[in-house]
Amino acid sequence: MSNCIVIKCGGSSIDELSAQFFHNIKALKKVGIQPIIVHGGGPAIKEMLNKLKIEFEFIDGLRKTTEEMMDIVEMVLTGNVNPALTRRVHEYGIDALGVANVLKATPIDVEKYGYVGDVTDVHVETIERLLHFNIVPVVSPVAIGEDGKTYNVNADTAAAAVAAKMNAQQLIFVTDVPGILKDDKLLNKVTEEEINALIDDGTIYGGMIPKVKAALASLTIVDEAMIVSGIDSQLEDETSLKGTTIIASTRAEMNV
Repeated sequence: MSNCIVIKCGGSSIDELSAQFFHNIKALKKVGIQPIIVHGGGPAIKEMLNKLKIEFEFIDGLRKTTEEMMDIVEMVLTGNVNPALTRRVHEYGIDALGVANVLKATPIDVEKYGYVGDVTDVHVETIERLLHFNIVPVVSPVAIGEDGKTYNVNADTAAAAVAAKMNAQQLIFVTDVPGILKDDKLLNKVTEEEINALIDDGTIYGGMIPKVKAALASLTIVDEAMIVSGIDSQLEDETSLKGTTIIASTRAEMNV
């Protein structure tokens, strides 16, 4: 379904999503583009684990998830963050439905990471059915394994998997910044090669590095990725959001 786009909302940006963000979704839908939202929820998970005095650690950027923690992760992501975000979409007159268990996964390494999974499949039919009825799917990044157990999936990975299976035309990473900035100016389009150079010279630093690396990783799946602000990003025309578009170097050489 190439007329769809996948929008990944990081856990830290969900509470800061502006009215403009939801107006953008409405505008995209009016011109026939079907948005699919995939969300994270790291800050909410951290807050709950701290409240319950459950210690946790990150290994290779992934939160090691024990069986006890997985129950909490599922409760927070599917029982709290997902319905809260779905309600916000509804507030702006957009039909939406929170969906869980549409991802299938296999554990990456149970001994090392616990119940953290890699997506192996997506229940495309469920998502397509919602889009057919003009409903925006709001996807929780909790997956079901072949063993029937639930697994925590990195939201960037989940969004890329959904984009691949849905043959999405674009994958958009919503953040708390307008895109990639150089000398305080927004870069409208950059290639993989240019991003690596911007990291090397310090233009891209700190929390922006994992964002652009996730976008780069998605280019093996989608034609282009985008980093936009969830606070003030506006449509430049009927179908394009303002932000930084990231394309593979090979596409740039073809002047695509």
